[in-house]
Amino acid sequence: MARTDNDSWDLASSVGVTATMVAASRAMASQGPDPLLDDPLADPLVRAVGLEPFVRLIDGEIDVDDDPLLNRKTRTERITVRTRFFDDFFVAAAEAGVRQAVILASGLDTRAYRLPWPAGMVVYEIDQPPVIDFKTRTLAELGAAPAAEHRPVGIDLRDDWPAALRHHGFHPDQPTAWSAEGLLPYLPPEAQDRLFDHITTLSAPDSRLATEHFPERNAFSDERAQRFTQQWQRLGMDLDMSDLFYPGERSIVVDYLSSHGWQVTAYPARELYERNGFEFPEDQIVAAFGDMSYVSAVRR
Repeated sequence: MARTDNDSWDLASSVGVTATMVAASRAMASQGPDPLLDDPLADPLVRAVGLEPFVRLIDGEIDVDDDPLLNRKTRTERITVRTRFFDDFFVAAAEAGVRQAVILASGLDTRAYRLPWPAGMVVYEIDQPPVIDFKTRTLAELGAAPAAEHRPVGIDLRDDWPAALRHHGFHPDQPTAWSAEGLLPYLPPEAQDRLFDHITTLSAPDSRLATEHFPERNAFSDERAQRFTQQWQRLGMDLDMSDLFYPGERSIVVDYLSSHGWQVTAYPARELYERNGFEFPEDQIVAAFGDMSYVSAVRR
């Protein structure tokens, strides 16, 4: 079903399915005697959502080794590069003295529970109310305890989430570490600008932001969405990514942040693959993602 201005979802529908897919990839990367990641909560969360194709994927019951983008090696290395980047970002921010973190569109993110947060750290998570409620309840039932003071905020990012964040105790006069991971394709171009405007307004000096950068103004085209749709269908999911992505020309992240007072550093994906000891699968990844980078920015 195509997106509308007031649509909503849980972790088994619409945009929420993509969050569950990311968690399934983290669960796969955390398996085996030499795991690439250490996210023990990803597996039980995906099973609790209950989407059969993802459970079967985790259990190795779906054979996609012939697919250059879906096979286990490609998928686990790709999610490892992404996850380690954002993990390292938050750890470095905390080591620099930042004591507020905000995870936007948190989905099944488990960083509030698994990162080595320092004393006094407050971690806010923002997502749709059904997403926040499900994850918080499920992790409590699993006996998982947050590793920091955890303040989930159930609100749509199209609503007045800055006010909701303040209502939960957020201090805009203190430095904050922000993440917008895997979020931008699901925002209209103007909403992407508005998101970064809100973040900038709420960011005291020395605040930090991590997100992704695509050098194309129409990075989330129907053609690229169709490529992802074919992946979903191979996994047995009836999901059309062109219904979820917002095409159209949008601001270039690096340029927009730089012009709004952020000191920006971009890390090309191929560079991070090499840093993690992986060979960059040139043809497949470039065809699917373009020449993307991960971005870390500091508010000066």
